Amino acid sequence: MIHSLTLSDVLAEHARSRPETTAVVDGEVRLTYPALDERVSRLADALAARGVAPGERVLWLGQNSHAVLELLLACSRLGAVLCPANWRQSADELRFVVEDLTPRVVVWEPSEATTAVQEVLGASDAAWVRAGQAYEELVAGGSVRGFPQVADTEPALALYTAAFDGRPNAALLSSAALVAHSASLLVVRQMEPGFTFLASGPLFHVGTMMFCLATLQIGGTNVFTPAFDPEEVCRLIDAERVTQAFLFGQMIDAVVAVRPQGKYDLSSLRFVSHSAEWDELITVDDSPWCRSKMGGYGQTEVGGMLTFLGLAPGAAGFAGRPSPFVQVRILGPDGAEVPAGEVGEICARGKTLFSGYFARPELNAAKSAHGWHHTGDLGRREPDGTITFIGPRLRMIKSGAENVYPAEVERALKSHPAVADAAVIGVPDERWHQAVRAVVVLAPDATATAEELIGHVKGLLASYKKPRDVVFADAIPKRGFTPDYDALDQAHGGGNYPGT
Repeated sequence: MIHSLTLSDVLAEHARSRPETTAVVDGEVRLTYPALDERVSRLADALAARGVAPGERVLWLGQNSHAVLELLLACSRLGAVLCPANWRQSADELRFVVEDLTPRVVVWEPSEATTAVQEVLGASDAAWVRAGQAYEELVAGGSVRGFPQVADTEPALALYTAAFDGRPNAALLSSAALVAHSASLLVVRQMEPGFTFLASGPLFHVGTMMFCLATLQIGGTNVFTPAFDPEEVCRLIDAERVTQAFLFGQMIDAVVAVRPQGKYDLSSLRFVSHSAEWDELITVDDSPWCRSKMGGYGQTEVGGMLTFLGLAPGAAGFAGRPSPFVQVRILGPDGAEVPAGEVGEICARGKTLFSGYFARPELNAAKSAHGWHHTGDLGRREPDGTITFIGPRLRMIKSGAENVYPAEVERALKSHPAVADAAVIGVPDERWHQAVRAVVVLAPDATATAEELIGHVKGLLASYKKPRDVVFADAIPKRGFTPDYDALDQAHGGGNYPGT
């Protein structure tokens, strides 16, 4: 184990090397690295007493909290796996996650969906611990003790993604992969001691989690807020002298719109240039990450970013060059590399890649064919060696920062008794980049309104996945057994897909 370095090891070293540094801020909670390390040890002991052994899973059902980082570090200490689930999902979606992941412990915050799931599954073999007082009692009840060394190749984090067949899959990321990815991000973002990150995006999203863990890696301060609220973001940036936050276009515009003139000082935020109004409020950062507008290509399965535009200023390929910890190849269907200039599948291997999907042996075999991770996305190697992202092999809709897989929405639509067939496309949207449009064929003699079908989907899936509108048709054009999405786009105004 002399060459192993887990997330737990990173924390333990900071507890010795940075005894006075604030590691965590969450409301009234302020923890130094030694205090965080002690809580993580107590939590790991308490989880072990509830059956969390190496390889077991712990599930978080709730909004952002310092508890997510504590649970992840405690799982790393035990050789277990934490999954922070998307709290915005419906009760049906969350029930699937619980039944699929079979966690030993579930820590949950009350909401309409989580409460419904807890009432149904709370009597299962898993121990259900309510966030807040019960969670604090769990931590306090544990003992500070030593733990056996865990190999850094063991999975520590699971994030649900890639709903290829209508249901998502849990991508497993090891400590080694997460530490390597953090190291690459530290270089491109030029993170330094004193770096303070505001987790204003969801921690079930790899984009937020990767910065949270890079901040841990550098011994910085992680500031947590339950969910994005523009004025609270302003207050926290000012109060905690935040360096970086999870923000993108619409979120930035919301911050600019709500900031009372002169009320908050946002100058500590070293961020991407966005608009004249925004640039006046912050310090425009000159790191490769920010100069490139956070450009690159990534996915959950590669730990976040596979390529960085910041490593290729002036490049021909707008996805940039690979992280120093990976190899990237553009492969054809036979597994052979295609020549520069030709389109193939973006494939990779290296230190930041995931360990496969939980309990998906057939999918894992397919995704690792020919000794490479197959991303499911198309790309091209340019003459200067950089990468251009073309688009998903399987159709995906990008609405705001969220990925919507048509198969998932189609499955929900087809569960309505009036629907004989359905297909889902993305249509251009000025604010959200794309919106979801459903094309529906009703069963003979059946009736249903667009509002009824939209409401049906909303009851089964997260609200952002529901169709914005419904087009009724006599038939869905097909290519074999699957919808002919190109024909549907042409007939019903589809377009603006990622990479186009």
